[in-house]
Amino acid sequence: MTDFNVPDSPFEPGRQALVGLDESQLVPSGFGAARVHRGIRPALDQLSQAARAQGFELHIASGYRSFERQCAIWNAKAQGAKPVLDDAGHPLDPLALTAVERIHAILRWSALPGASRHHWGTDIDVYDGSRLAEGESVQLTQAETEGDGPFAAFHQWLSGYLAGDENPGFYRPYDRDRGGVAPEPWHLSFAPLANRYYRDMTVALLHEALESRDVALKRELLPLLPELVTRYVQVPEGPEPAPQSTPDHPPPGAPQ
Repeated sequence: MTDFNVPDSPFEPGRQALVGLDESQLVPSGFGAARVHRGIRPALDQLSQAARAQGFELHIASGYRSFERQCAIWNAKAQGAKPVLDDAGHPLDPLALTAVERIHAILRWSALPGASRHHWGTDIDVYDGSRLAEGESVQLTQAETEGDGPFAAFHQWLSGYLAGDENPGFYRPYDRDRGGVAPEPWHLSFAPLANRYYRDMTVALLHEALESRDVALKRELLPLLPELVTRYVQVPEGPEPAPQSTPDHPPPGAPQ
């Protein structure tokens, strides 16, 4: 059996890992080609088993994503090679926008290179693979998760699971619209590890990662970083499960 880090083991993320430039903590997720931080594997397996017990088949659309991969996505959108969407999810003409307007439009749906939570391996995009017909692919849209969408039942169950006592520590960092990133009900973060990365991430570290790399709109981006981080990167930390007590180590105040 692989010796995974348990969530409460000592762990301090390094500077390179914070911005997607260190893959030393990654392991196969067990779900397709996606890789994840080794510390979330036991919790991920627990989530999968809970979903299977309810008739769902947990799949991962995206796990770890490197700086280079995020930069390729960013550059393609900034240069008009990939669609940029408005708040309603309709395509915009990015080249008809000013540079600053383009930056904000991209950040509504895609993270800045170096600032994606997927860089940490602690965050995953999930869906119910049993509801995809042969030849279909997941789009990760709101319409898929509500009403008559193919994953509506899965996300309804998932909402209850995340709020329950059996949840090992997952939460939705983009559960609602806070004026930055659009809601992403499919995006789960493993709080016991992700919170540590989040606390160590700084504007200065992000500036350093962007400054020396070929990132589209960099000249306009760098002066705006403090504002962009506040609006598009900062989210509430996730609740962490209370540590399990044992007979040898009762919780504080418990009868001895």
